Amino acid sequence: MFISNAYAEAAPSAQGAGLMDFLPLIVLVAVFYYFILRPQAKRAKDQKAMIEALQRGDEVVTSGGEVGRINKVYEQYVGVELADNIEVTVQKAAIQSVLPKGTIKAIK
Repeated sequence: MFISNAYAEAAPSAQGAGLMDFLPLIVLVAVFYYFILRPQAKRAKDQKAMIEALQRGDEVVTSGGEVGRINKVYEQYVGVELADNIEVTVQKAAIQSVLPKGTIKAIK
């Protein structure tokens, strides 16, 4: 009597999800790929190529920071001479980088 009846309004018709709804997600995936995944894959590929190219006489730095010259190359390991008559065997994966020839003489 004092209050009038309130009726619910008809629901709007549902529209299909368009491309514009997914555009931010697509952009986010593209940015993630180009700034994170692609450079990481490139670094891994370069590291693998460097490890496969190791040979006797290369001057290297291990992941522990030791600088030495490769004396022996095995399938999964390399023998690295750190000083005269001091040789250690390390995994190939522990080789961080290959130095230019003559670096060890320049350091001493």
